[in-house]
Amino acid sequence: SAALEGHRTKILRRFFLIYEQSGERIMLPPSRRDFVSLTLSESGSYTDSKQWHRQSCWRKWKQLSRLQRSLILFTLMLLLVCGILFPVFLFLSAESRLEAVREAFRHAWKGYKNFAWGHDELKPISKSHGEWFGLGLTLIDALDTMWILGLKEEFAEAREWVARALSFDKNVDVNLFESTIRILGGLLSTYHLTGDSLFLEKAKDIGSRLMPAFNTASKIPYSDVNIGKGTAHPPQWTSDSTVAEVTSIQLEFRELSRLTGDPKYKLAVMEVMKQVHKLDGKQDGLVPMFINTNNGLFTHQGIYTLGARADSYYEYLLKQWIQGGKTENELLDDYLLAVEGVKKNLLKKSTPSGLTFVGELSHGYFSPKMDHLVCFLPGTLALGAHFGLPADHMELAKQLMETCYQMYAQMETGLSPEIAHFNMHEGSTQDVEVKIADRHNLLRPETVESLFYMYRFTKDKKYQQWGWEILQNFNKYTRVPTGGYTSINNVRDPANPNPRDKMESFFLGETLKYFYLLFSNDPNLISLDKYIFNTEAHPLPIWPQSE
Repeated sequence: SAALEGHRTKILRRFFLIYEQSGERIMLPPSRRDFVSLTLSESGSYTDSKQWHRQSCWRKWKQLSRLQRSLILFTLMLLLVCGILFPVFLFLSAESRLEAVREAFRHAWKGYKNFAWGHDELKPISKSHGEWFGLGLTLIDALDTMWILGLKEEFAEAREWVARALSFDKNVDVNLFESTIRILGGLLSTYHLTGDSLFLEKAKDIGSRLMPAFNTASKIPYSDVNIGKGTAHPPQWTSDSTVAEVTSIQLEFRELSRLTGDPKYKLAVMEVMKQVHKLDGKQDGLVPMFINTNNGLFTHQGIYTLGARADSYYEYLLKQWIQGGKTENELLDDYLLAVEGVKKNLLKKSTPSGLTFVGELSHGYFSPKMDHLVCFLPGTLALGAHFGLPADHMELAKQLMETCYQMYAQMETGLSPEIAHFNMHEGSTQDVEVKIADRHNLLRPETVESLFYMYRFTKDKKYQQWGWEILQNFNKYTRVPTGGYTSINNVRDPANPNPRDKMESFFLGETLKYFYLLFSNDPNLISLDKYIFNTEAHPLPIWPQSE
């Protein structure tokens, strides 16, 4: 009885509160001792309590004012509509961004098809083409991008060209590194995505023609190969190769051995890694930029950077370890040591905003110079953290991602320069300074690449928003009306960015591909647990544990 009396009192208090909130008053009868009446069934049990609660709720609802009931019904309807429409809005927003990337690709492809079909690069301003190797670099680089974007018509016409016109039986010198990451990597990736043996046969052909580069006394490959004559040589001005070039061909040749069953490709490139692993001349895991093909030793020692000529060495240490099923601990050890070397020697903060950046070291002197190429690092650090490496790698990745975004946001065009210098002096008013010779933008992918990794692993929408801003600025300042996109000379002059009349093949092979993957909310679209991207954004499978 006492419990029921308490329950009744609570109901009355709620009743009075409702009327107080509505601004109404209720007159009560004279005070008297209340009583509780209970109705018992024949079996002696209480009347169904659920029925009593339903009646009680209905009475309270009827006691509300018309205004109160209207407000409650409106709120419920609003919640219902938002619950249905908000996910739809998110889907449509994501789909509109994906379509914007497809449209950008079609526009670039239109220029290439109309003015540079079958050639290496488009010159969109002059409506002509540029040649490097004469092997259709842009077309091959873009094959897997078209497949991922679902551009079936464009892919079909490109495949037809590969089948009918692509021949490697040419008396032409090609760069080992560039032809490996763009051509061999592109063909292997397209084979895995499509299952079309045409691309595997072409990959075997170019792979075998590149092997003469490894015929050196040191086993460090020459930089250039004549794929028609089967000869190789260093550049005319030096006997050196760059460290990044000889240590960033491993993913592709290892995969070629796996597919063909011929170990010669993997053995050749892993011999390079073994030699570099044991060489003197490193500083806390950081490597010099050049290596001699005659004696196999580092040259120009004392200069350490994560920019040009060294960048992808660090990237491929981690990615080979992942590709091989995380069993090659020597590669992992070198990668972890290098990350600590970066923290110790190259990591600084800018003034006034305290942006974390990666500079360079030259014979003990620190330079606050950071190439846009270094913006591969946030994505690589995040990838390592995803595969179980220290959590502070992800924290550093977030800091560097902010810096790479600011290299865009602080420019008048919203596009990053090729090279930035960061202020470290007290009293500085701007974090980023750009020398006149460094103000060009080549449509590079590294920042968008890292944004993709960061969004895929964190699901933080700000990374998609940053990428969307960058894509809009590419459209505003580099898009050519008649088709294609162009590199520009001056990211600090929105009135006259001064186009360079060149669309690099990596704009289609990497930049637009990473934009598309960034804007997609599907984690299974090129799953990072199943694929590893080469340094030209061509996805290759992570090997099964059984292998």
